[in-house]
Amino acid sequence: MSTDDRAAFLSAVLPAHVEAERALHTGDATPRLSTWSHADPLTLFGAGVTYRTGWDDVRGVFEWLATTFTACHDYDFELLAADAAGDLGYTVGIERYRATSAAGTEIQRTLRVTHVYRREADRWRIVHRHGDHVTVEA
Repeated sequence: MSTDDRAAFLSAVLPAHVEAERALHTGDATPRLSTWSHADPLTLFGAGVTYRTGWDDVRGVFEWLATTFTACHDYDFELLAADAAGDLGYTVGIERYRATSAAGTEIQRTLRVTHVYRREADRWRIVHRHGDHVTVEA
């Protein structure tokens, strides 16, 4: 991938990703739902749930997850790697957030995340997310 192609891919996906994650951690799943493809195959390896496949199951996790948050105080995505070729692309990074749970407690998490994107008619859409908690700094 050329530097220009990579930059175009990242400018198409990263702003929407950051907006979607901030909204999710405020209790609004709608922006995250809009960044995902609704066409199979789709997979989710979530940090707090077992794997899910298919739009109905993936959407259900995101809708539930949004109900567990009420406020996002800080969100950062550190991009570690990315590329795209043809109609597939990926990002690998570290998500750090500080939010308030629906129970009123403050949560601070660091996740390792990988997203796989598929180019569809109108834009790049996520077809896979793998996220897990970073527990120990090596």
